[in-house]
Amino acid sequence: MRDLFTSLRKPASLKKPLLGAALGAVFGLLAFGQAAEAANPLELNFWLSGPKYDGRVASCESALGTITSQFHEKESTYWNSALKIVGFDAIRETAFRPWASETIPRRWCAGYAQVSDGHRRAVYYQIEEDEGIIGASWGVEFCVVGLDRNWAFNPACKMARP
Repeated sequence: MRDLFTSLRKPASLKKPLLGAALGAVFGLLAFGQAAEAANPLELNFWLSGPKYDGRVASCESALGTITSQFHEKESTYWNSALKIVGFDAIRETAFRPWASETIPRRWCAGYAQVSDGHRRAVYYQIEEDEGIIGASWGVEFCVVGLDRNWAFNPACKMARP
């Protein structure tokens, strides 16, 4: 019985040299592979033009209808709430392209929304060029203070400001 166990252990000592030889052969084959080359002219300019932003972003007032409809859809679909935005006031621009010139153009706005529960709440939003559906138009991201139920812009919609 003792010879059976010792005979099973002996091939394990042979595995290390075989593993080393196999890895050496693999690395040896990789050493003779093709060297990296620069892109050819077709690869350099074929559909790689990059973003071309014009800086044409809608005004703060033009996004209010989108905010109203998206707010109602979010509240009714995800939170089973009947809350709606019934009006806006004191809408103002807080920043336009506050970062580097090659970033996505954004207009940051703030104001107050009158909600159907009778409360007047601060609303912060940004309008982004080419960020709408499939990049065809401008997109809007907004936060209503006190109704950011999933905490996407927490605390108190601070992350929705520039």
